[in-house]
Amino acid sequence: MAKERITGSEALMRSLEHQGVKTLFGYPGGAIMPVFDALYDHRDKLNHILVRHEQGAAHAAQGFARVSGEVGVCLVTSGPGATNTITGIADAMIDSTPIVVIAGQVGVRLLGTDAFQEVDLVGITQPISKWSYQIRRAEDVAWAVSRAFYIARSGRPGPVVLDFAKNAQIEMTDYEPVDVDFIRSYDPDPETDMDEINKAVELINASQRPLVLVGQGVELGGAQEELRKFVEKADLPCGCTLLGLSALPSKHPLNKGMLGMHGNLGPNVKTNECDVLIAVGMRFDDRVTGDLSTYARQAKVIHLDIDPSEIGKNVPVDVPVLGNCKRTLSLLTERIVAQKHTEWIESFQPYEEKEYTQVIKPEVFPEDGPLNMGEVVNAVSEATDNEAILVTDVGQNQMLACRYFKFAKKRSVVTSGGMGTMGFCLPAAIGATFGAPERTVCAFMGDGGLQMTMQELGTVMEQKAPVKIILMNNNYLGNVRQWQAMFFNRRYSFTPMMNPDYMQIAAAYGIPSRRVMDRLELNDAIREMLKTDGPFLLETCVVEEGKVLPMTPPGSPVNYMLLDC
Repeated sequence: MAKERITGSEALMRSLEHQGVKTLFGYPGGAIMPVFDALYDHRDKLNHILVRHEQGAAHAAQGFARVSGEVGVCLVTSGPGATNTITGIADAMIDSTPIVVIAGQVGVRLLGTDAFQEVDLVGITQPISKWSYQIRRAEDVAWAVSRAFYIARSGRPGPVVLDFAKNAQIEMTDYEPVDVDFIRSYDPDPETDMDEINKAVELINASQRPLVLVGQGVELGGAQEELRKFVEKADLPCGCTLLGLSALPSKHPLNKGMLGMHGNLGPNVKTNECDVLIAVGMRFDDRVTGDLSTYARQAKVIHLDIDPSEIGKNVPVDVPVLGNCKRTLSLLTERIVAQKHTEWIESFQPYEEKEYTQVIKPEVFPEDGPLNMGEVVNAVSEATDNEAILVTDVGQNQMLACRYFKFAKKRSVVTSGGMGTMGFCLPAAIGATFGAPERTVCAFMGDGGLQMTMQELGTVMEQKAPVKIILMNNNYLGNVRQWQAMFFNRRYSFTPMMNPDYMQIAAAYGIPSRRVMDRLELNDAIREMLKTDGPFLLETCVVEEGKVLPMTPPGSPVNYMLLDC
């Protein structure tokens, strides 16, 4: 019996379904039109979310992937449609987010002729993706899609780009599903060296002042329970990176808070006092380490990571432990001795008390004055029993949201860490509502970030996406303004921002809203937001010249933290 012959576009639809895709985010155009035509007949299985800008498609795919653990997919046209996804691809690369971007391309015969909306997408995206490939023949579609999903989700996850030539979309091919689970020279799960495991065990057992740095690798590897067993057996205090904040519940007694420039005082100071530093699935970003020449020089460093390129890249490592941390943490837990580090853990307390008195209490529980961002974040977190998904934009809203939102469930932090992409929040939050429809999604953003991708309110409207938007409006580009105040003699060069009436904008999109200027109204407004079915915009008018504290000034040692400025 002859095989069924179908178009390359139809082969793409069937290949996506074979990979288990149910949701994709996109925007049609000329060079991808045959694919969208094929998609019309697959609407019962493939739910396409029409965004309002291709950057929104990429960020929505990221939000979807981060909360679901699945691969996010976006579908766009060639030229500007493809280049509009570049920021999202770069963001996904540095934050290890598995997405597959499928972009239309001119036909093979037109390649290199500067045809209408032709752009070298493979050349542009090779440095910022795990794999970038141009599909030139319909017969290659099934193989390319399977390989793309395997690369995106395996090992250290990341973005993959498929550049789909128009002739390949309309050509006929014999279709058979393909399953790629091996690529020569690609080792997504390196073998763990048991000698290194044993060396790590010796260091941990002998340690008097151990400190664990928890990164997103714990979330990506599904190793939350393995982490908990590991730290509880040996009584190991932990600090969490921005993207690792929900890997260990916020209220766990061994969780000492956030690392980094605006992190908690205790874990930052103790980084330069510990005798063994155990980094789990994190990459020693400069915002975590501060001045590398002074970073943890007194400590033996154990680094657990699935990506060998991260070992020793920024911080010299004494014991490299390669492999998925779900496995390597279990190997360590089986071998380490149970012990207590009571005196060492108690030494965090004076720093916690100092930070609470000088920073947290004034920010979260002010007695008078304008609303603070921190108190807004804390009130929303408590109203959701700390069980919501936190999505943030970038800037002061991001740092304060991540400092004061608390987490009881895994995969609860969606923020742009490595790229710091303003405009990330709104589309990523839309994606998160599709990736975890059973959970509440709270999207914190500033007035600057909201206006960068505000058109995605149209997507919220059309999809009735239940995003709880908390706009913290201070009429400034707040983070830049804070640096201008601290390091540029308060010369506020183009950081004051004139804002529109956001409630009128929300009304135009049919989104209920409320504005809060008085803290006496805050809790009632939050209750109204959470009780409202579907989306809601809560505009909080916060102090204009607020600060994110503590702060390690750029280039300073990690343990040098300003509690006031």
